[in-house]
Amino acid sequence: MGHAPGGPGAGGDCWGACVGLGLCLPPQSGVPPPVPTGAPCPQWPYCRKRCSYCNFNKYVVPAVDEAAVRACLVREARTLLRLSQVQSVTSVFFGGGTPSLASPRTIAAVLEAVAGAAHLPAGAEVTLEANPRSAGTARLAGFKAAGVNRLSVGIQSLDDAELRLLGREHTAAEARGAVEAARGLFPGRTSIDLLFGLPGQSRGAWARGLEAALGLCDHHVSLYQLTLERGTALAAQVSGGALPAPSQDLLADMYQTARAALVAAGFRQYEVSNFARKGTLSTHNLSYWRAEQYIGVGPGAHGRFVLRGEGGRSREARVQTLEPDAWMREVQSRGHGTRRRVVLSPLEQLEEVLALGLRTDEGVTHERWGRFSPHLSLEAIFGAPGEAKALQQQGWLVLDGGGLRCTWRGLALLDSLLPALLCQLQRRWAPPAAPALPAQGAAPAGGGGAPRRSP
Repeated sequence: MGHAPGGPGAGGDCWGACVGLGLCLPPQSGVPPPVPTGAPCPQWPYCRKRCSYCNFNKYVVPAVDEAAVRACLVREARTLLRLSQVQSVTSVFFGGGTPSLASPRTIAAVLEAVAGAAHLPAGAEVTLEANPRSAGTARLAGFKAAGVNRLSVGIQSLDDAELRLLGREHTAAEARGAVEAARGLFPGRTSIDLLFGLPGQSRGAWARGLEAALGLCDHHVSLYQLTLERGTALAAQVSGGALPAPSQDLLADMYQTARAALVAAGFRQYEVSNFARKGTLSTHNLSYWRAEQYIGVGPGAHGRFVLRGEGGRSREARVQTLEPDAWMREVQSRGHGTRRRVVLSPLEQLEEVLALGLRTDEGVTHERWGRFSPHLSLEAIFGAPGEAKALQQQGWLVLDGGGLRCTWRGLALLDSLLPALLCQLQRRWAPPAAPALPAQGAAPAGGGGAPRRSP
């Protein structure tokens, strides 16, 4: 999958250590604590083949011991839900890899484990990513019976030459068949993924592909600019001169063409990469951009949650062990395969709340900001003279009673807006320096205090 304009990592030097979202929970006298909620994200790391552009944590193996993987996914889901003390599940998202290669039995077992460890409301969004070649009608019906109620189909393109370039195993005809089957079983709850900015792709080819996709799709489209990731076959072809890289102007034009076409077709752009109509916004997608808890389960999965079961008060950025066999050994040994844990500072949390929240059309609301920064408001940071004020005056940002958000024009340029906003946040957040203490036996010099910086 590619990355759309404005994705994480776009903030330059000022992005700093913004590697994940953590939430500090200051005590609030007289206010009952909220019920802990979370969104589990089980990962199936296996694929039939590696696409030419993909650098995700995925594995192509001759055979998979599905019973062993299933048992470990179930155990880790239970362990992490217990550690987080999540009481209610907001959504579940099966990603990968290619989770449609897992059997419906595995999907059902993981959902049963989730429902046994926390409340899984009837009708809660349960999404499965599917590749067209493993998304036949009978298989999709099995997933529906297992508890899946939303499909995300990775068609990427409806052009056979483009699909071959991307190294996809399916054809355009198979993509159409998979989407039609998904829409029959999950009407109104089928999403498609599209890639643009392929090497050699023309403006006209993209417009034709987009028109074909609009004639096929349901009510949700995820649109990604292809990223040439280091170490992939496609990146090597471009760097070696075998394929032409698209210009930045062409990429911007393709993105704007898609935005205009989708809006004209009745879609709302609710996030940089995501478009929905008839109110079919993805609950799980929004959990990332709105700084809600999510619990990564499986090899290489990422999570952000408070370890209430261990007395934690701050949300951690967590990454599970990448390699499936090593991950399974760790789960079998200690119940989970968490390889890396980072407790995020208040500033790191706010940096990501800002960077991710601004990806949405609702932006960062005052209420959400206040949960992370109860003593320094959005207005105090971004309403004062500085970069944010200038961006508002230029028509790229809005700060009002709803919060801080990009305008329609600004959303397309989020990459270029973020560095200045993050730097302004860092300057305003900087705490005053502590007074210097004189050495023992020495008199204070010049008033005895170290210089202070304004908060």
